[in-house]
Amino acid sequence: MSATAVHSLWTMAGGVTSAAPAEKFKAPVIEYAQLTPVLIVIGVAVVGVLVEAFVPRRARYYTQVFLTVVALAAAFAAVIGLAAGGYGTTKAHIAAMGALAIDGPTLFLQGTILLTSLVAVFTFAERRLDPAAHGNRVDSFAAQAASVPGSDSEKAAVRAGFTTTEVFPLVLFSVAGMLVFPAANDLLTLFVALEVFSLPLYLLCAVARRKRLMSQEAAVKYFLLGAFSSAFLLFGIALLYGYAGSVSYATIANVVDGSVTKIDPALADTMGNDALLLIGGAMILTGLLFKVGAVPFHMWTPDVYQGAPTPVTGFMAAATKVAAFGALLRLLYVVLPGLAWDWRPVMWAVAIVTMLGGAIVAITQTDIKRLLAYSSIAHAGFILAGVIATTPDGISSVLFYLGAYSFVTVGAFAVVTLVRDAGGEATHLSKWAGLGRRSPLVAAVFAVFLLAFAGIPLTSGFSGKFAVFKAAADGGAGGLVVVGVISSAIAAFFYIRVIVLMFFSEPKADGPTVAVPSPLTMTTIGVGVAVTLVLGLAPQYFLDLASQAGVFVR
Repeated sequence: MSATAVHSLWTMAGGVTSAAPAEKFKAPVIEYAQLTPVLIVIGVAVVGVLVEAFVPRRARYYTQVFLTVVALAAAFAAVIGLAAGGYGTTKAHIAAMGALAIDGPTLFLQGTILLTSLVAVFTFAERRLDPAAHGNRVDSFAAQAASVPGSDSEKAAVRAGFTTTEVFPLVLFSVAGMLVFPAANDLLTLFVALEVFSLPLYLLCAVARRKRLMSQEAAVKYFLLGAFSSAFLLFGIALLYGYAGSVSYATIANVVDGSVTKIDPALADTMGNDALLLIGGAMILTGLLFKVGAVPFHMWTPDVYQGAPTPVTGFMAAATKVAAFGALLRLLYVVLPGLAWDWRPVMWAVAIVTMLGGAIVAITQTDIKRLLAYSSIAHAGFILAGVIATTPDGISSVLFYLGAYSFVTVGAFAVVTLVRDAGGEATHLSKWAGLGRRSPLVAAVFAVFLLAFAGIPLTSGFSGKFAVFKAAADGGAGGLVVVGVISSAIAAFFYIRVIVLMFFSEPKADGPTVAVPSPLTMTTIGVGVAVTLVLGLAPQYFLDLASQAGVFVR
């Protein structure tokens, strides 16, 4: 057979005739201007990798910190620019060939993630808390991540003053994935974004300078359980594709509603099969609830929060929750609103066990990082109450709560990095006894964060809980509000117990010291306190902002 005949067969098989080649191949249309926040972060992350290869070791730390801060600030400015240009309201649309939604929730969540990450990065750059090793200032990360803990090569790396500056590009890659995750408008983009932000987090969890074996154990647990959750999500995507013949959110929603008339002959047998829809939807929800840290998919949270370097824990606890709840909201409100009768009872059960489970188990904790981990599980339950409301107020209350919660979390973990003894951070609660007498300012700041977690009036925690519970009650989930209030009362007990321990216990003679941080950590804690008080005392402007941003483009 001649080459010409083969070529003509190939073009005929592809459905392309020589008469009309131009109609078949359309160049993809990508709205780069609307993707600038993501592109800036990814671009600088790639530059950060090149810095590791080409910049002398002595200059890397300053270069990476500068690049990271500039990238996050520039990306936040781009989000503000898009919001000012009306892309959150009147010009909201589906961009990048249907892959991403540029709308109010996307921009609000992206802004929250970028600001939270910017504040969290200051704790990554902190180098004044540990005593200098061999004349070199050290941070929270291993001198050389590849060396075996306690080995000669690790000791040599510490003596030489090496630092793992790769953490900064890793943070940027993770943030880039988080920016795409709540904006994803098809299931494949959702999955790719999940992997892009999860893989750097698995690595970041493993590089603690102190307690390296515990840190590596945390990373392995997180990686293995994260791989399971990714597998659930991917299986769910495959089943939903079989059900709807598409991975696009809009098409799946139309098939669920029954408004699709044209059926692909190749999928005629499975399309519209409710078993595929229910099982696929449940599997995708499982993957997202794992990231949120909801019971019964929460088992990784306490171990990972405790073992990871504390700056990473703060970043992960705040930013991951914002991204995951954004994706969960979009899935339930855009793809599966026609299935609300099926998913609401399940989410009711998940929210109830998450609120009660997180609050009750937190009472038994003796480690401050584990206590904050169970507290974050309880908060996931409170936020789920807003998700279940299925009203516009539900969306805006969740957005507001996420914004308020993320800054309190980063601030609280920044305070944890300051309380130290000979072995590094003193996270056992008994060590915090009498801290209010030894260092009144640090104890007072931590008390503010604990009161915000407890939802005490005049803090951002109260405004957030009130908004979420009001939306849930208006949405017909009054029973959930009752459980939420009971859980909040249980949770208040252990927050106030820590405050009592700090201010009303005698300090021990061999107790920990409070390290004096550089302006970097001071900024993180200062911003956390400021946001906590502003959102508590004058929340209305931000509640209005969240309600304006609370409309999904379909």
